[in-house]
Amino acid sequence: MMDPDPALTSPAGGAAAGSSPPPPSSLIFLGTGCSGALPDARCLIQPSAPPCAVCSTSLSLPPDRNPNYRCNTSLLIDYCHDNGTHKYILVDVGKTFREQVLRWFVHHKIPSVDSIILTHEHADAVLGLDDVWVALPCSQRSDSDQVPIFLTQFTLDSVAARFPNLVKQNLQEGDDFARTAQLNWMIIEGDVDRPFLASELEFLPLPVMHGEDYVCLGFLFGRKARVAYLSDVSRILPRTEHAISKSGAGQLDLLILETNRLHGAGDARSCHLTLTQSLDAVKRICPKKAMFIGMNHEFEHHRENEMLAEWSHREGIPVQLAHDGLRIFIDL
Repeated sequence: MMDPDPALTSPAGGAAAGSSPPPPSSLIFLGTGCSGALPDARCLIQPSAPPCAVCSTSLSLPPDRNPNYRCNTSLLIDYCHDNGTHKYILVDVGKTFREQVLRWFVHHKIPSVDSIILTHEHADAVLGLDDVWVALPCSQRSDSDQVPIFLTQFTLDSVAARFPNLVKQNLQEGDDFARTAQLNWMIIEGDVDRPFLASELEFLPLPVMHGEDYVCLGFLFGRKARVAYLSDVSRILPRTEHAISKSGAGQLDLLILETNRLHGAGDARSCHLTLTQSLDAVKRICPKKAMFIGMNHEFEHHRENEMLAEWSHREGIPVQLAHDGLRIFIDL
């Protein structure tokens, strides 16, 4: 498994060689790609001349050794309580969820999910809900054991139209298999002043623009280290930026931010940040470190990380691309 730059995992993110053991909590990047995931099928069935370097080579190595193989963006928070109990909080359940379970739940020995948070209702954030039962605890026997799933009313309305069987279930007595798919739908507000608890960890919603007139949620969390997660964003709203910036409410230990396109500057109709825009946001927010997610096939992992290493040295903020399967230990 490839390791991140040590500058991105110490001190808040883990332990360097010869130091104390890493913190018990961690973040696992289940997916770091765009909605279409990588490789882009179009580059394989309708190859260009010359062929797309990232997509044409992305099948040459197994994903655990290939950072250019990217599933839909998703984060798993392994939160260790003070008593040593681990709770697993899943952020987004996209189209590639089943593959992510087979690859990364197995690899990192994740037994099940204790709570779920949805950023918005687009396909790359919710279509895996049809398979989510495979990652729920097997011991559910009553409504009190349902796994909570936190989302806005707008997102719930969309999910209910796609998956009425998950939102409104009529279970037959003794139908234990169906019961494992039960979720406790918890409505949250897209407001930085309306925090909520998932598996006893507090989250602050961070509304951002995801296109010209569409609001998506990011989240701020962590009692000790402060982490902000913004997966689908074209513009960071002033109130959200204040909540996560060094010059506002306080410096982040880690900013996880989308960068979807390598080239271009974006415009008012864009739904995603370009690399230039993401780097500009990092400079304004000034976290202790940052990791990028949501990349399309323009990004070659090693090449772009070499460029980002130069930028990090120049600007004094460690930044790099994340990759699927990456686990960062951090004191939450």
